[in-house]
Amino acid sequence: MVSCKLYKNMCSECERDFCMGKIPLLSSLDEMMLHEISKGVHTIEYKKGEKIFSRGEKADRLYIVCSGKMKIYKNTIDGREQIIYILADGDFIGGFNLLKEDEFDFDAEALEDTSISTLEKSAFDSIILAHPEITLKVLEKAYERIRKAESLVERLSTNSSDAKVAGLLLNLMKDFGEKTDQGILLSLTINREEMGSYAGIARETVTRKLKLFEEMGLIKLIGTKRILIKSKSALRELM
Repeated sequence: MVSCKLYKNMCSECERDFCMGKIPLLSSLDEMMLHEISKGVHTIEYKKGEKIFSRGEKADRLYIVCSGKMKIYKNTIDGREQIIYILADGDFIGGFNLLKEDEFDFDAEALEDTSISTLEKSAFDSIILAHPEITLKVLEKAYERIRKAESLVERLSTNSSDAKVAGLLLNLMKDFGEKTDQGILLSLTINREEMGSYAGIARETVTRKLKLFEEMGLIKLIGTKRILIKSKSALRELM
């Protein structure tokens, strides 16, 4: 494993902020390969709310979240936004598109100030030829996305608002959760409107159910952006 100090030097030499050492997808690559593919990397800083890419754009590069968070979403027929995934540090999207070029079927937007590095197809091709295990990592991530999509379909298909909000809170734990002595603390960068978009319900319903869960002792609301989950098991029982 190459040291963090060396990675920083490499980033400095390339005059890019992209630090490949923190990206699980590329963690198995040696120093020479990392240095070589850095030539095909471009890093862009996005402000909260800025569009990263749009539906219909050519998907000819890998998008890697170096810091911050981005949401992947679609607009429904009736004009509502439906969040499909939330990606955080180290996550990527576009891997399958590099294996077979296509167009994006969804939009991406920064949920907070976010640093995104893009890896061009030519650089990615050289990686998977020399390191087939990278393809396996792409497939593993694809499997995770399928599971998340199945979870989303399950949340959307249920008629129970309790189940939708409980499932949402459990889903948000991975990207926003931190273990504390009192439970799992969610420090959110999404608002109630976006929570509703992710759960497939109205903002008002999210707010009402969160207050109900607090009265039931399942969670504690700390301001508008932090939620302490006191009992994961109780939330699971609601689903």
